[in-house]
Amino acid sequence: MAELVLTDERRGELLALLDDEQRLQVEHPKLAEYLAAAPSLRGTGDDQMDAAFDLRFIHYMADGTSTSANPYWEIVKPLVFEHEGRRVVNGGRPSGSVRLAYAETILQSVYAYAIPSSETVKWAAGFCAGRPLLELGAGRGYWAAQLSRSGMSVDAYDIDPPDAADNASFTRSPGQRSTWHPVGDLHAFEATDRDWSNTVLFLCWPPGWGNKMASEALARFERAGGRRLLFVGEPKGGKTGDDAFFEALSAGWDLAAEDAQFVSWWNVRDVAQGWVRR
Repeated sequence: MAELVLTDERRGELLALLDDEQRLQVEHPKLAEYLAAAPSLRGTGDDQMDAAFDLRFIHYMADGTSTSANPYWEIVKPLVFEHEGRRVVNGGRPSGSVRLAYAETILQSVYAYAIPSSETVKWAAGFCAGRPLLELGAGRGYWAAQLSRSGMSVDAYDIDPPDAADNASFTRSPGQRSTWHPVGDLHAFEATDRDWSNTVLFLCWPPGWGNKMASEALARFERAGGRRLLFVGEPKGGKTGDDAFFEALSAGWDLAAEDAQFVSWWNVRDVAQGWVRR
């Protein structure tokens, strides 16, 4: 895969930023956090690969808005390898690296928990087949932005939209966008009329650990006549969704499609699935 090539102007901008520690801390604290910790953390063992990753990380985190519509994917794409039948971000190492795991936590906070590769965005659009998409628990709306760019009609909502409320998972930080797509709150969601039978419900990494958000959202969708679900997250027993959600899927839904090209971080087991109500 081709390495990132910077113009002389862009390289000069980044060097000026990195040479001014105070400015870096003020304007890009998330980036400063990573750069302070990374040298002491074990990498993949491939110094060239690690250096190329750091360059992409710095470039897109310092100006991801104007340089790419999907900086998350641009940052991790060269580190995707096949492992045990899955496409994972591990830098070619089955156990990844400590440094990559640290970068993962930052990228998930800045963008989204799951990785919207270009292949998965295309797959999701195909499953929806022109139907409008309703995302609940949208976080920063990063997935909503990618799906919208593919031509889909997307409405996104979150109990705590990061640009308007304190969101523990997606905190506001200088130098990073609070949202990538308009994200309404629950009041806006309740005030919206829609044809539920023709709408696809999208749940991307709904909270787990006993949180009932996923099962309650699915139950309401069912009562309203909804029939198609796009789910990105871990299977039952993982970090996403509650048991009642997965039990409801087993009882009343059929798995109609699964993205074989989906990309995960090596240390999670998330999938992208399309479900249709029986």
